[in-house]
Amino acid sequence: MIGAGIIGLSTAYQLVEQGMTVTVYETGTPGFGQSAGQSRIFRHAHDDPRLVELAVRARAHWRRWSDELGAPLISQDGGLALGDVAVKRLPAMQAFPEIGARQIDSDDVHALLGVLADYDGPAVFDPSAGSIHTRTAIELLSRSLAPNLVNEQVISLAKVGDGVQVRCPTVVSDHGAAVICAGRGTVRLAAGVGMDLPVEIGAHVRVSFAPRLPQGRLPTLQDGSGAFGFTGVYAAAYPDRSGYGLGLADSVDAGTAGAIDAQALAAYADGAIEYVTRALPGLDPDPIGIVHCWVTTLPWGDDGVAIWQDGPVFALAGHNLFKHAPILGEALASSVDVGAVPTPFTPDDRLGSSGD
Repeated sequence: MIGAGIIGLSTAYQLVEQGMTVTVYETGTPGFGQSAGQSRIFRHAHDDPRLVELAVRARAHWRRWSDELGAPLISQDGGLALGDVAVKRLPAMQAFPEIGARQIDSDDVHALLGVLADYDGPAVFDPSAGSIHTRTAIELLSRSLAPNLVNEQVISLAKVGDGVQVRCPTVVSDHGAAVICAGRGTVRLAAGVGMDLPVEIGAHVRVSFAPRLPQGRLPTLQDGSGAFGFTGVYAAAYPDRSGYGLGLADSVDAGTAGAIDAQALAAYADGAIEYVTRALPGLDPDPIGIVHCWVTTLPWGDDGVAIWQDGPVFALAGHNLFKHAPILGEALASSVDVGAVPTPFTPDDRLGSSGD
């Protein structure tokens, strides 16, 4: 297993549960790459109905993890989505009564999210959504896998016989299979064994803000309405509701050289502050934290995800993966176990297609 973000840890956890011997290679602190930050959104709403179904399964899996690991991993505050796109996604969610998603009016909106400015447009509430307690999930999974972790960077992979040889700065090891979940590094490592992943790399910024008053409830927010001058805004609460991590959907393209325009990132951070000033007067617009992370997007959609295979080597790539982590880990563990990628996770399945 290469990479100890949420997908790598989920996969390793599942493989260990299946009785397999697992080694997890991680260059830095687990969960401080693309999985960084205090919170992420768990949501059922997607353009691809297959992702809605997988989210239902993932939500049940998160509950099981909470029981097994001994801590709540997703808040009970639900998720609020604003704008026409939220209503468009509602029928796919209502196909699963256990989600409980419904359209709500402006009174309900403000009862649910008291920090929001006046809003009287389309809105949907998902009571089974919530803020993922990302640090808790990473720390508990890492703790359970501590004997399996090797703090070394993987330099290269090579298929040797029926297995895979892993080369690190001070380690050379042979394994029956390799799973690459290394975020931005996945493309390079996969290319070393002849796998060409069509990943577009960029960078993204999220800014955190403190509520002016203590909040008894702070649901996640997705705002595609444009009512406050921005579309594609999202936010998730810290576990103790002391902060609200908020970002614009846009990212900065890394280009062919892999360079990131620092001024463009700063502009997106400023945009988050401007949005909070307009839309969320219940938050103090002076930031209390910031997260920069890489974005790895597939050509068929912002929620696109797939598993590539070349013999005993498997590589996962995609974007917005945290919420589906238990199911993606399950799919990767199954791929290793049976030697083939299950449907609908192959690249040909185009899971997460936007439908455009």
